[in-house]
Amino acid sequence: MAEVKMKSAADVPGRLREYETVYILRPDTAEDVIGGLNKKVRGIIETDGGKLLKVQNWGKRRLAYEIKKQLKGTYLFWSYLGKAGVVEEIERNLRITDTVIRYYTVLQKTNVDPAEKATEVDDESFAKAAVPPPDEEAFAIGTAAPPSDDEDDDDIGDNIPDLNRVDREGE
Repeated sequence: MAEVKMKSAADVPGRLREYETVYILRPDTAEDVIGGLNKKVRGIIETDGGKLLKVQNWGKRRLAYEIKKQLKGTYLFWSYLGKAGVVEEIERNLRITDTVIRYYTVLQKTNVDPAEKATEVDDESFAKAAVPPPDEEAFAIGTAAPPSDDEDDDDIGDNIPDLNRVDREGE
């Protein structure tokens, strides 16, 4: 017997809900496993008539507290449009995946017109989400180079002087 997904009376036909999901993987998860899980989640969203807006790999970070005997985790961020039942299906798949140690989904907006939302995901950015950036501790101890200026897309703070620098020319 097929499962019937209940719709909310507040849902407008032709409109979707906007969600954000963050899930944390074990820190030793291989890139191919991350890529496979990303393809599975993308397939769930698109099969259900949803639209993937953004996917980012935030990299390996220290957890605030120990989760499933892990002190670090690889964070993945997803922003997408979907119908009412898509979150339950995504979270069901995340729950049965051994490498996932925590997940959380937030409803951002309801009754969103999919034509108004532009996607930031292409094949290159989706593949890049499977490759975590260097560990934050690697930056701290100097074993990894920080991202180059070419990858710095935000111009916030570029023209602000460094207030921590002491100017000794006038002495």
